[in-house]
Formats: sequence, C-alpha cells, structure tokens
Amino acid sequence: MDARLNYMTQPNAGKAMKYFLSGVKALQETSLPSATQELVALRVSQINGCAGCIDMHTKEAAAAGESALRLHLVAAWREATVFTEAERAALELAEEGTRVADAAGGVRDEVWARAAEHYDEEELTALVVHISFMNMVNRLNIITQQPAGDYEPGRMH
Repeated sequence: MDARLNYMTQPNAGKAMKYFLSGVKALQETSLPSATQELVALRVSQINGCAGCIDMHTKEAAAAGESALRLHLVAAWREATVFTEAERAALELAEEGTRVADAAGGVRDEVWARAAEHYDEEELTALVVHISFMNMVNRLNIITQQPAGDYEPGRMH
C-alpha cells in the first residue's frame, strides 16, 4: 500500500509538520512520564484506527522497555490490572478527549478531576496537548492512507 501523498515533501506542509514535531519533542521534556505519553498515544491511535501511529507507538514503547502485556491490554485498560491509577486517569482523559463527537459534553468534570489528582498543571497541560496532537496526526495519516508495519524505533523521536 502506498500513501496518497507525502506531506513532508511539500514545502509549506513540511514546514508546518516540522513545527508540530518540535512541539512533541518539547512535551517529551516535561515531567509527564514517557510511558504515560506512549500509552496515551497508543490508545488515541487505537480509537481512531491509525495503523501508522499504532505501529510507531507500540514499537517506541517496547523499545523503551514497556511490557508486551501492558501494550496488548491498552485497548481494554478498564478491565486490566496492570496500569497505575495515574495511567488509568490519563487513558480515560485520552478517550474522552478523542471521542468529543460522541459525547456532547466533551470531557466530563469527574474525568478531569481524576486526572488532576495524579498530574500537576504542567503535566495536565502536556497531557492535553499530547492528546490533541495525536488526534491531529491520526487524521493526517488516515486521510492520506499512510501505511504501517515498517516503522523503526527512534525514527521520529
């Protein structure tokens, strides 16, 4: 399968993508745990059906030492016992922040409150920006049918 287009080779789109990617690098420098960032990226990508991002974030998390068990259970995190309460709060926020069209109220106050119990303002900000960024990238990849399967860890990080 070939992608419909490569936005990185288009001068203006490529320039915009470089700015977006530099924002992701800035998020990696926050105190929000990198494992949480990868789990959230994976869950958002699963919900949206972005194969390229699922490929990337599964491999990046595994390369960083994440267990196969936890990666396999992200899709069913509510029933899984392998996630911390903080990770569960982040995954719940990620789901509600991704499924905004499914719920007229957006992110519920109690979901936000649970996340705020575990993360400080800097981490919450990083989490919200990360969720939003992943949703944008998922849409770019889905619209252009970016293929999955050949991602090598470290390519984008």
